[in-house]
Amino acid sequence: MKVEIMEFVEGARNARGVAVIIDVFRAFSVACYAYDAGAVRIIATDDVSEAFHLRKKYKNSVLVGERDEKKIEGFDFGNSPTEIIKADLSGKTVIQTTTAGTQGLINAVNADTILTGSLVNAGAIVKYLKSVTPDQVSLVAMGYRATFSAEEDLMCAEMIAMELNNEKFIHENKILNLQNSSGKRFFNPVNIDFSPPTDFFLCTMVNKFDFVLKATRRFDGNIDLMKIDL
Repeated sequence: MKVEIMEFVEGARNARGVAVIIDVFRAFSVACYAYDAGAVRIIATDDVSEAFHLRKKYKNSVLVGERDEKKIEGFDFGNSPTEIIKADLSGKTVIQTTTAGTQGLINAVNADTILTGSLVNAGAIVKYLKSVTPDQVSLVAMGYRATFSAEEDLMCAEMIAMELNNEKFIHENKILNLQNSSGKRFFNPVNIDFSPPTDFFLCTMVNKFDFVLKATRRFDGNIDLMKIDL
């Protein structure tokens, strides 16, 4: 199994084999929490206007997402697991759009299979990949706003890569250090309304969920995220 680590939208476009599109802070952590909160379907799109169009099509749906980290005007929820865990999404279709994560899904056009990646289900991703034994795995760290390298995404990629090679990844100190680096924005009081400290802790609960989210490209170019329990 050949494993490569890539970054940003360009990395998503170059991904081959099984692409794991990683967005720890916060898109694909939010997606996992949304299924845990009772959602029956998640549709990912890279376009805000398309998200509003999809909400008209799917009556029992909610809009989840951000631009510049903040909830989009007219959306039901921001890109915040703190909001999602307080919500009852039972029977709901979640329509999600974000600056980094969903852009990666849309752009992974050359991959055979696409999974979302986050720390909260990293172990499940490893288990899934070992079960399907692909020739190639492309781990795509989407980074901060899909522009700057993000330590949490690269850490998640390294964790998956090492555990695929049956090596133990020690994450505790690395996660602690994130509070003073790429995760420090969650502890800035200025951001508390849209990026509260609880988001940091919810996104770094390693292996909380034992399922993967597999992406399927739809007829309209958007992405269905299907929950696969392991």
